[in-house]
Order: sequence, then C-alpha cells, then structure tokens
Amino acid sequence: MVESFNEGELRSMRKVYYFFFISLIIFSGCAPSVVPKELKKSINTKITISDVVKNFERYKGKMVLWGGKILRVVNKKEGTMIEVLQLPLDRNKRPKDVDISGGRFLIIYPGFLDSVIYWPGRDITVVGRICDIRKLPIGEIEYKYPVIKPKKIHLWKINPEEIKVYHEYPPYPCWYPYWWCPCCPYCW
Repeated sequence: MVESFNEGELRSMRKVYYFFFISLIIFSGCAPSVVPKELKKSINTKITISDVVKNFERYKGKMVLWGGKILRVVNKKEGTMIEVLQLPLDRNKRPKDVDISGGRFLIIYPGFLDSVIYWPGRDITVVGRICDIRKLPIGEIEYKYPVIKPKKIHLWKINPEEIKVYHEYPPYPCWYPYWWCPCCPYCW
C-alpha cells in the first residue's frame, strides 16, 4: 500500500528541506579564505624553507604559502622587513601553536607596516614569491633567510587567553562549622 501525503504535509516538509539547504549554503562558507582564489592554483605547498636555502635557484620565483610567529619588524628604505619563525599551518591556514619549526624567513613588504600593529608574537600567514636569500646574524652565527615578496599578508587576531578558575571550597561537603574544620586544609 502506497502512502500519500496531503498538501499541508508536503509544504511543511519542503520548508524543512529549504531551511536545511539554505543553512548549509550559509554555514559552509563562514570562514573567510586567507588565500585569494586567483592565487590558489599557483601556490606550491610542498616547498619548505630548507629546500629554498639548499637550492635557491630552483625555487626562485615560486609562489609559497607560509606562516608563523612574527619575531621582528624593521622599517627600512626599501619597505618593511618582517622576520617570521615558520610554524605548520592548520586547515584554516593559521599557524599552529607548536614547538616545531622549519626555520625562519623574511617578508619584505614594499610599503610601510606599523610595528605597533605587526608586533613580535603575532601570528601571520603570507602568500608570496620567493625572491632572494639574505644572510643576517642570529647571535654569533650567520643565518640564511629566504625572502618573500608578498602578494597577500594575513595578520591573525589575537586569541583571548584562557583563565582557569579553581574552586576554593572543598570538593566534598564539610560537616564542621566554617570557622573550624579539622578535616581539610580549605577551612584552616
């Protein structure tokens, strides 16, 4: 026996399907993309900092997507130089908060970026072309930095710190008056 629906039931089912379909469309595109669509196809995600340092001529002019923590920002005549400690990126292309790094790289932005906004410790993601290798001192050693000419820089918002509040009362009921309790250090 085939069951048929009346017109009212069909309308309510359509409303549910439309609501589900529209909410799926809206919420699937909530996170804005860090990488512009026109640059996505030209990015080589397999290139690492050590690859570039070892064989610069092979990777010169290649488009990369790297990110990490800002270590230093210096405004120079040629533009703003940002020194970045590379960190692996998560699925949103934000640097992960881990103790693993592929090295350091430089971003040379052709204009002025304020060092009060781009301060050390902030997370940054950059899409750009590898254009040079520079040797700069870190302590007493010379370090080879791959230099990126940026096409897109994304400075991430600061994550609020978690504040953990611990309860100051005993985890079990105290049967003595609050001014004196021999059973626990909470009441001493």
